Amino acid sequence: MIFAKQALTSTGWVENLRLTLSQGRISSLGTGETAQDGDTQVDVLLPALANLHSHSFQRAMAGMTEYRKAGKDSFWTWRDLMYRFTKQLSPEQIEAIAALVFMEMQEAGYASVGEFHYLHHQPDGTPYDDLGELSGRIAAAASDTGIGLTHLPVLYSYGGAGQVPLESGQARFGNSLDRFNSLVERARDVVGALPDDCQVGIAPHSLRATCPADLAAVLQVHSVGPVHIHIAEQPKEVADISEWLGARPVEWLLQNADVSQNWCLIHATHMTPTETQDMARSKAVAGLCPITEANLGDGPFNGPTYLEHGGRFGVGSDSNVLISLTEELRTLEYSQRLRDVARNVMVVGEGSIGETLYCGAARGGAQALHRGGGEIAVGELADLVAIDSRDTALCALQSHQLLDGLCFAARDRVVTDLWSAGRHSVKAGRHVQRDRIVANYRSAMASLMSAL
Repeated sequence: MIFAKQALTSTGWVENLRLTLSQGRISSLGTGETAQDGDTQVDVLLPALANLHSHSFQRAMAGMTEYRKAGKDSFWTWRDLMYRFTKQLSPEQIEAIAALVFMEMQEAGYASVGEFHYLHHQPDGTPYDDLGELSGRIAAAASDTGIGLTHLPVLYSYGGAGQVPLESGQARFGNSLDRFNSLVERARDVVGALPDDCQVGIAPHSLRATCPADLAAVLQVHSVGPVHIHIAEQPKEVADISEWLGARPVEWLLQNADVSQNWCLIHATHMTPTETQDMARSKAVAGLCPITEANLGDGPFNGPTYLEHGGRFGVGSDSNVLISLTEELRTLEYSQRLRDVARNVMVVGEGSIGETLYCGAARGGAQALHRGGGEIAVGELADLVAIDSRDTALCALQSHQLLDGLCFAARDRVVTDLWSAGRHSVKAGRHVQRDRIVANYRSAMASLMSAL
């Protein structure tokens, strides 16, 4: 049982709410209740968000790429540094990093994660004896933290548009179509040992890292479940795909694949107005990673047009240079304000920006990760987060203003409790396994740094 003084349910704000959780789901709701002995008592209860896009290993290189050398720095120069970093990582280090990342996500208010996983092999590209060795490490980190995992093995076959061979730095990522299908099946085995809310989807990395025939084949084999893909992140990517396939990435994908509500298009940054409208109508989710997109200089998403046409979106932490749910949401809105030289952009008509951002991301993230959730209602997964409205950033606000305060004034420290499918992983603002996970991470980083 959970008792909340205030809660945002599927029907709106309520007071004195008691929830019963059963087998990871919300089995009953009662308003106007009083707290009972044995209840977990919280202040404000919200549906917890899904972090729909993460490359967990990149957390360990945060701060290592912020030095400008001669010439123009870009996403592509950052990528070269990332490739060199990945060559040093052992399976044990990858697991320790992922556990820290998942813990930090939960303390920030995320109940689940879509791990877009493309580290598959040994540094020279040789598969491990167990093809799913590194997928198993991600699953172990999820088990350790209790986060809800949607594991997304990545199909990465080529080094660039036009079926360019893989570079040496991409060797750990590469798979033929047949080996990828075997890898997905092995991933299903290891993730199958986790709680029932955890699952496996697929992630064709991008149009530049696959080819039309392979994409069609993999979609036919894996016809059920989440499909995530990087799309239109950089102008160079758009130009390369246009030259190769005769259409811009989003345009080509919508014309050549059955893009619908099981799809999540990551970094749909550089789109024409027509592409933006067509993507919105497809019912796919736009996977937005505003902190990383700002850090890498990707550019802003076309939010207003997308929302006007009913577009669905969620947020992810991608490179994990900073894991902060509140910062992710405010950066999304601020990117729109800077582009448009306007305020309060991410809403259709009139209304609360904070509510549009938070509730939109809650629903979109749940859809992208195929989790029943995104709202507090009977039958939904118990992905729940509690915040403290007595914090100085929130204490002057009324209920209908709390999400605005959370998105624009608060820090993640306002999170007091978090449940991932009913697993109570964060209590009093700290993950229940924090000390052990941090100690393991520090040990892994000491080992890694000694090898660099």
